[in-house]
Amino acid sequence: MSARPKKHYGQHFLHERGVIERIVAAISPRPGEHVVEIGPGEGALTLPLLRAAGHLSAIELDAELIEPLRLRAAGAGQLEIIHADVLKVDLTSLAGGHKLRLAGNLPYYVSSPILFHCLVHAGAIADMHFMLQKEVVDRMAAGPGGKVYGRLSVMLQLACRVEPLLRVAPGAFRPPPKVESAVVRLVPLDPARRPDPALARAIDVVVRAAFGQRRKTLANALRGLLDADAIRAAGIDPRARAEDVPPSGFVRLARHADTSNLQVGPHLVDNAGQ
Repeated sequence: MSARPKKHYGQHFLHERGVIERIVAAISPRPGEHVVEIGPGEGALTLPLLRAAGHLSAIELDAELIEPLRLRAAGAGQLEIIHADVLKVDLTSLAGGHKLRLAGNLPYYVSSPILFHCLVHAGAIADMHFMLQKEVVDRMAAGPGGKVYGRLSVMLQLACRVEPLLRVAPGAFRPPPKVESAVVRLVPLDPARRPDPALARAIDVVVRAAFGQRRKTLANALRGLLDADAIRAAGIDPRARAEDVPPSGFVRLARHADTSNLQVGPHLVDNAGQ
């Protein structure tokens, strides 16, 4: 018997076999890999992933889905179900010194917080394959100069290679969402290609400030953090706007920023879509 999707969990259960097969082929799980699925729902992705990998950890918040999923998975492999909010799961501890391969059809209303939570644990992650609202995937992959380029674009691209894979129509889900969806692959960059961790707080502060007032020039949006001379020292025109600055430019700005008097944590996620 199929579960009734719950609005407050943002549940839209994937059911179209062709889409499921393409996602599993993109992930290409192999025996011995530690695959972790976020929000397995009714198990449309869980079962083929489990059969391919032999072992899978599934993080599910909805208690009513857990036992039916356990029954469906019987005989398919070793399934570990973690009843928890993924935002409270220590993914690094779950990895246990190995690399996780994350997958999931993420609830769209909380997708940005989940992405930022994964970035905190990027050192323990080999790759991620997520179903998201297409508009979010467009923002994640956007380059400078466009209206969809924003904080999410910068922060993800400084940490990961972002690769949109396929578009998914609403009819592939039960119930159909009101928006088009897309699958994206995220591969954490080698630590040598990522910004110095000591700059994390400064980058976060600068990117928030710049896109928080994205219609203003950087000289105005970053007032109190960098003056015009400091912006020039970073190799950027103070008259430019946030959408004109590539991710690497924000790293240079962060090196010159004065964040000593600001109390802003590096991993908060409000306004993540800006």
